[in-house]
Amino acid sequence: MRGCVHPIEPNPMKTSFVLSSFLLFSSIAAASAGPATGLPRSTPEEQGVSSAAILAFVNAAEEKFDAPHSFMLVRHGHVVAEGWWSPYAAGEPHSLYSLSKSFTSTAVGIAQSEGKLSIDDPVLKYFPNQAPAAPSSNLKAMRVRDLLRMVTGQRDEDLRTYPFASDADLVRAFLEMPVPDKPGTHFVYNTAATYMLSAIVQKATGQTVLEYLGPRLFEPLGIAKPAWEASAQGIPFGGFGLSIRTEDIARFGQLYLQRGAWGGRQLVPASWVDAATSLQTSNGSDPKSDWSQGYGFQFWRCRHGFYRGDGAFGQFCVVMPQYDAVIAITSATRDLQAALDVVWDNIVPGLQAQPLVADPESDRRLAERLAGLTLKTQEGKASSPTAARVAGRRFVFPTNPQNVESLTLAPTADGSVSLAVRVGGVDQVASCGYGSWSKATVAGVKGGIVPVAASGAWTSEDTYTAMICRYQTPFVTTYDLRFTDGGVIVEFQDNIGLEGTPRVRLVGTAAH
Repeated sequence: MRGCVHPIEPNPMKTSFVLSSFLLFSSIAAASAGPATGLPRSTPEEQGVSSAAILAFVNAAEEKFDAPHSFMLVRHGHVVAEGWWSPYAAGEPHSLYSLSKSFTSTAVGIAQSEGKLSIDDPVLKYFPNQAPAAPSSNLKAMRVRDLLRMVTGQRDEDLRTYPFASDADLVRAFLEMPVPDKPGTHFVYNTAATYMLSAIVQKATGQTVLEYLGPRLFEPLGIAKPAWEASAQGIPFGGFGLSIRTEDIARFGQLYLQRGAWGGRQLVPASWVDAATSLQTSNGSDPKSDWSQGYGFQFWRCRHGFYRGDGAFGQFCVVMPQYDAVIAITSATRDLQAALDVVWDNIVPGLQAQPLVADPESDRRLAERLAGLTLKTQEGKASSPTAARVAGRRFVFPTNPQNVESLTLAPTADGSVSLAVRVGGVDQVASCGYGSWSKATVAGVKGGIVPVAASGAWTSEDTYTAMICRYQTPFVTTYDLRFTDGGVIVEFQDNIGLEGTPRVRLVGTAAH
């Protein structure tokens, strides 16, 4: 499957290795949480927040983000605003990407408090059988603390080749990389280092970070059914791969805002919260960049004295201690700084020290706006003269790197269009709503099922365009199907990608 782009399910090589075997989470089950763990709701003004400021944030998010998916604003421990852009929904988990790192850090902090490990331990202490025969002095000097701070002494050009997507022993691969610099001296963003933290927790506790955090973090916070992608060795990736709901992100931020206390229990030592979110290493000097304000233990420092966990394409948990506020965001955006600027420019000015005068009209307008949020659907016409000619016809493709074997387009009784694609011997079928998102599940090429939502329209007389959204991830793929005499030209492209978004072109012929 390596190097493969699938028409409906995501490609692991372009989704930070979010594998195709996502389980379908029940919206009802995922949304349920006991009253002791849930966050209470309040009007914005009761908690000193301007409804107009939140509305301005929503409008700016739609303008500045490529695609906002959800947000939740918590003030004084109360949710004052929350919204999901359909087909994203409250009960659905979302891929966190590098926001996962902050959870791995939390596991390390709890394990240290339980005496399972020390962040001053040498990394090699945990992997005597996977170390090089003659480790360098710099590798010997590397400590768990250096992994947390991303000051391992390794260099970016070596880290780029780290084989996350392979079946290789990833611990051994890490320990075999050069360590040309003294650990502790240079900040280099290092997702492989977070994988090593996950491996160390597993070595020290006998449990994966997912298992270990279950009774210690996820269950007390009411985080239901967290999922974490793992390596071939059964070690969660640590630096990415965790999927939880938007409210779960907000609860995690609120836990840190409360210095690790939740429901009368100290889930995370306050000393760890303080250390993890304070400046542990310098990483730049640009006063206008939120990526140059210093780094903690798998948390970023922000301007304005805030801190955050964040992930690729705009997954954020921003904690604002001075304002007793937290904002959780999921999205698909290329410009992460612009996304944070939307928060600084709109939300922060609306946080007041005292409750505000009730404003029922503003609350009503905000509630209506939040209730109607949706990603843009595919524009175009409901039908075309070509539709009748190609309806139900099967188009086949020569052997190709994407393993696409055939494609069929057909109208359905409810006015939508069924797009059926056979990939690697697996039939994947999605119903494309016209002017709406139609949800379905498709069979994963490697097993399991993948939740998708689809929207489509005829964008010219001979071209049908379908948008397929994997709504538990940031990914939307747009497919242009241009029908010719006796054939079809298919071009498709993802909205975002860690390694660019190449446009793929396939040519098929009508089966006889």
